[in-house]
Amino acid sequence: MDRSSTTPAAAREAFRGGLVEPTSGWSRGYAQANVLAIPREHAFDFLLFAQRNPKPCPILGILEPGETSGPLLAGGDIRTDVPKYTVYRDGEKVDEPTDITGHWRDDLVTFLIGCSFTFEAALQDGGIGIAHIEQGVNVPMYRTNRQCAPAGTMSGPMVVSMRPVPASQVADAVRITSRYPAVHGAPVHVGNPHELGISDLARPDFGDAVTIPDGHIPVFWACGVTPQAAVMQSRPPLAIGHAPGHMLITDARDSDYLVP
Repeated sequence: MDRSSTTPAAAREAFRGGLVEPTSGWSRGYAQANVLAIPREHAFDFLLFAQRNPKPCPILGILEPGETSGPLLAGGDIRTDVPKYTVYRDGEKVDEPTDITGHWRDDLVTFLIGCSFTFEAALQDGGIGIAHIEQGVNVPMYRTNRQCAPAGTMSGPMVVSMRPVPASQVADAVRITSRYPAVHGAPVHVGNPHELGISDLARPDFGDAVTIPDGHIPVFWACGVTPQAAVMQSRPPLAIGHAPGHMLITDARDSDYLVP
């Protein structure tokens, strides 16, 4: 299977059938989304949290209570069409299933949140390699010392993803990704990870470490795992997300989120 040319519907069908792997590099030209399903009684707090923190939590779509499909996954099922999920109860991760039908409730509101995998094709087209794709691992993600603006019951730290970029191409990476604000946009930090409270790049909180080649600088983008960090801190009774790096591949085009 050629991952990059697989249609979103075919990708979702493969994941529904049991294939489990990170989705970076899949369905080139189509947007990917982070997922968070949370009980209706907490949904407004999360919506306000996202509105106050648009950099890490840019909302692409919302499925109403109990809805399992929508325009971003036509004919799909949010309970089965992500490669792997995380299930939290009272802020503690209790399961990492490939199908959440057994955990599903009719009061769950599902938020689909922009993902930086969406702009990776544009970076590649600009001549910037993607280390985690080239090295065959999941993207490294880190909790930071930057606290998000709280909202109601929701609070937590910003999570970032990291991609090493040649020093000579950092400005290009900033320029390219700044044109995709709906999927995190420009980096939030370039260079010294200690300024974000990250002590060791070789020990990500989520995903896998990557080798940073000589002459490359770590570049950090806001990450859609931030809502799950908020769940861990805020401890709602139930929340379901994607497993970090295992995204929903949507029917929206990357270009739908490109601004001049």
